[in-house]
Amino acid sequence: MMTVGLTLVCLLSGSLMFSYWIGILRKVNLHAVGDGNPGGFNLWKGAGFQFGLAGIALDFLKGYLPVFLIVSTGVLSGYQLISVALAPIIGHAFSPFLRFNGGKSLAVSFGIWSALTQFRASISYAVILASLYVILWVFKRGKKTSSNEDGIQTTLGFLLLFIYLLNKNYSSPILWIWLGNFIILAWKNRSGMIQVFKDKVQRGERHFPA
Repeated sequence: MMTVGLTLVCLLSGSLMFSYWIGILRKVNLHAVGDGNPGGFNLWKGAGFQFGLAGIALDFLKGYLPVFLIVSTGVLSGYQLISVALAPIIGHAFSPFLRFNGGKSLAVSFGIWSALTQFRASISYAVILASLYVILWVFKRGKKTSSNEDGIQTTLGFLLLFIYLLNKNYSSPILWIWLGNFIILAWKNRSGMIQVFKDKVQRGERHFPA
């Protein structure tokens, strides 16, 4: 019962759409900004970096704080952590406050991995994303990446994080949490990844007509 109760608490914490609500207070509908994702990065675009940083910080903390408290107090451990760690991510991705159409869960994912690994995995993930960004920036010759391309980077970067977790010999429960997190990230970014693939196919057809 303890696991179920704390999972529900973490689910509620994750479902609080701080960035979206800050946007409403600033009279900015995040669904109409960029790719329509109701998260901190679109809040940054729509309301300015100060509010964007506030939204990102709050989205991070709603994942970090409950999981950190659970881990640090030792009330749950091992496989019991799987549901409570994934709950904030699920809550954000499928928030009942937005009719189960939430955000992509990047900031809240950073929060739970910071809590689970004392920031080690989240810092590694940030380094991976920065490296992918530089590679794509060079490949695109300095052109700005699209929201869909950013989604591919975050998903691919999270896939590469698995190598880090294996190399550091993290436990099976941590690897199961990674798998659940990866599935959610891939699902939330699926339309953007499909669109990038279609665009590349169409460009190829124009260059090589039948």
